[in-house]
Amino acid sequence: MMGGMTDVTGEVRSSWRQWTPPEDVRALGEKLRDEVPHEVNDHPAAAEDRPGVRDYISASNAGRVEDLVALRIGRMLVSPFSFLRGSAGLMAADLAKVPTSGLNAQICGDAHAANFGLYGGAAGRIVMDINDFDETIVGPWEWDLKRLAASLVLAGRDGGVSESDCLDAAQDSVRSYRRTLGDLAEQPFLESWTALTDDSAIGRAKADALLDDFEKASAKARRNTSAKVAAKWTTKGDEGWRFVPDPPVLSEVDDKTADQVIHSLDSYVDTLRESRTHLIARYRVADVAFRVVGTGSVGLRNYLLLMHGNRDDELVLQIKEVRPSQLAAYLPAQAERHEGERVVRGQRLMQADTDLLLGWTTVDGRPFIVRQFRNFKGDIDPTSLSGGHLDDYGRLAGALLARAHLRSVDPRLLAGYCAGSDLDEIIGTYAVRYADQAEADHAELERLVAAGVLPATTGV
Repeated sequence: MMGGMTDVTGEVRSSWRQWTPPEDVRALGEKLRDEVPHEVNDHPAAAEDRPGVRDYISASNAGRVEDLVALRIGRMLVSPFSFLRGSAGLMAADLAKVPTSGLNAQICGDAHAANFGLYGGAAGRIVMDINDFDETIVGPWEWDLKRLAASLVLAGRDGGVSESDCLDAAQDSVRSYRRTLGDLAEQPFLESWTALTDDSAIGRAKADALLDDFEKASAKARRNTSAKVAAKWTTKGDEGWRFVPDPPVLSEVDDKTADQVIHSLDSYVDTLRESRTHLIARYRVADVAFRVVGTGSVGLRNYLLLMHGNRDDELVLQIKEVRPSQLAAYLPAQAERHEGERVVRGQRLMQADTDLLLGWTTVDGRPFIVRQFRNFKGDIDPTSLSGGHLDDYGRLAGALLARAHLRSVDPRLLAGYCAGSDLDEIIGTYAVRYADQAEADHAELERLVAAGVLPATTGV
């Protein structure tokens, strides 16, 4: 089955007055598994009609800041894992014609292992969740799970983990995904909706080896604030506080661009939840700068706004350009909307707790998202983990992904479809196969750069 069922939620609806017993909903998922068995996920890594590495890279660079294209390629050159991080669209091309269950959800679209991290929730507490939604879209839940599993294998290889431990991490991420679905399918809806939002998720995912890693990352994240950014990256001169340029990573913008970015705040405030418009309106802009971020996002326009509030109160907002999801070309056409709105609505749906200043706007005709910059942001680097810790990280990420998906698809239905340990083995084996493909793609990129076909700047 290639398309979705009735809608993104996959929920069974007929009337507000008609209640369906949970066992009947789960039975529908089990019936669907008979029609589309788990074995459909045992498929080749690469599609026959996939674009070549050169064509993919060239097409994905279109519209980016030309001077930063070489830097983007240089960051993808670092390792096969880095290549995977920058090539969500290539993996979507490989998955496009593979049969799926037909249960569509709001998916991350780029659920690799490094896109899970720590950040500050609406109440200022540290949250561990998926934290990158540039590619979010309505699509097959399988695509997210396969990308996570393959990325764990590559992260493990990057960190020198044994091949058997890499496979264990991939399989356990799927097992944890299934088990979390099963557990949350038994809970009251209000409880499952906000589950796994703090360090208790580690225990529930049976990832206790990560407790020390989480505590260290959390302590570091607590120090990652607007005040720290302002202290490190700004200085006060005759014209007030300004960012200190550090090209090519942090650079000045011209007056026209600064005016356009500041003007975009007018439309941004209309996208916030009502009470928060009063909060952001109390701040005033001191400076605007251009900041290079990420791997896949390098070359997109990304601005930082230094804002002053009460006395020494600093707030740094990030205004980041977004483009259509790379997955959109391989999925049925969806309702057109502002691309920033697509990202924000997808993030608000998938995350259990979201940045209270998250919104969207338009700058010079281009769509952007707006959010706090370095808002208690932190991570556990999956490439630095030993075999046992990588396995626990996979379990935690699998659990978080399951909770994110169930907010747009009935967990009872998806749990019924996913029941059975054969799915762990099938997707785990696929993950190793796709990791091999990503390594081959990375080697091809190295050859293209060495031959001078593609430019690359490294070490930045």
